[in-house]
Amino acid sequence: MTREQLEHIIRAVASISGENSIVIIGSQAILGSYADAPASLLTSMEADAFPADAPEKSDIIDGCIGELSPFHETYGYYAHGITPDAAELPAHWRSRLVRVESPATQGNVGLCLSPADLAVSKLLAGRDKDIDFVRGMLSAQLVTLTAIQELEQELSPKQQARLAALYALFPEA
Repeated sequence: MTREQLEHIIRAVASISGENSIVIIGSQAILGSYADAPASLLTSMEADAFPADAPEKSDIIDGCIGELSPFHETYGYYAHGITPDAAELPAHWRSRLVRVESPATQGNVGLCLSPADLAVSKLLAGRDKDIDFVRGMLSAQLVTLTAIQELEQELSPKQQARLAALYALFPEA
């Protein structure tokens, strides 16, 4: 996915939902901070999104511009309507959202996870592809291990323990 494609999804989700602030929490949220992120981090053709003020409208996203929809078939990418609890995130993640606004979003705003919040979310998900994504973020210097560790205080003790156990996977960081 490219930044332009993400902006298109923001515009489409806003149009479908009638809401103008759209939160992006999946891997493609990296485009909020780094429009020119390394290609290895942009392989997903899916943006996980929900209307900031009406997350209950996320179901209509899947139905209209989700996977296998005419939108997906036409453009080759799509939005996955999710809810805020679809990912494990630090307590104050909303205060660090990165705004995506441009003429292409037509007055709508994308609110993307910060790189550190995205990395924490990916590490807590714990799948191989998520660990690899964080490894790619660290390698490209889009986030630091220190920035990730600073968010530990916003996590539950169980989440902190899970995160700490994963740090051994990143000896080069």
